[in-house]
Amino acid sequence: QFLLVESGGGLVQPGGSLNLTCTASGLTLASYAVAWFRQAPGKGREGVSCTSIRSSGINTKYTDSVKGRFTISKDNAKNSVYLQMDSLKPEDTADYYCAARHISAACINDESWYDHWGQGTRVTVST
Repeated sequence: QFLLVESGGGLVQPGGSLNLTCTASGLTLASYAVAWFRQAPGKGREGVSCTSIRSSGINTKYTDSVKGRFTISKDNAKNSVYLQMDSLKPEDTADYYCAARHISAACINDESWYDHWGQGTRVTVST
């Protein structure tokens, strides 16, 4: 059974930081493309960042609104992927999900591309 579990969400003030963790069981993330998506209240799911391995090396992508503030990373030894979120803004408030696909290719921030999903962790940025 494949399982992705997100953790690390919570309430933070604007300008603060959070580090989200996605830990996998039943699959080895080293050979998977992994992404973080988010869904704000009343809005559709948005791709935030993704990382994958391809023949030319590690590939990462970020949506424009988080570039320079969020960093995605992977720890194969811990079978986990992280999303370090700095300089958080109220508009970052959302449920954050990790997703994975067993593929060696450039990742994309498109939810239809991924096969496995976690249950999400809530991030609230507010005073």
